[in-house]
Amino acid sequence: MSSSTFISHVATIEIPVINLEQSVNFYMDVLGVELEFKGEKNAMLTFKKEGVPTFFLVETETTQGTSFKNTNTGVVHSVIDFYTPRLQDFYQWLKEKNIEVGPLNIHPKNGYGGFGFKDPNGNLLSATNVLHEGQ
Repeated sequence: MSSSTFISHVATIEIPVINLEQSVNFYMDVLGVELEFKGEKNAMLTFKKEGVPTFFLVETETTQGTSFKNTNTGVVHSVIDFYTPRLQDFYQWLKEKNIEVGPLNIHPKNGYGGFGFKDPNGNLLSATNVLHEGQ
């Protein structure tokens, strides 16, 4: 047997948040996810698409973030990339909503790229217009 016998896809991504209500509103507004469940200190959000992971927001006193620094390049990466075919439009829309965004990086030859943005808790998220085989 191999691991594919047991694991078929990512089910849930858990994100630490300080203010659950504010975070639920942010993720629903910015990502267009729907509220599946909301408890006193946690909430499940979903895109309602087969094979796409849900988001489990967990309220906690402190967050450790959802990013890491690549010590080879010095670039800070998000551990979550969201896909959009309208990368530049999404970037501009976030800026108009006064959401903290990083630089928009687009490869001049192929038009592929991405950028980072932060949720109300300081968690780094990313958007990209790159899809991989099978996505």
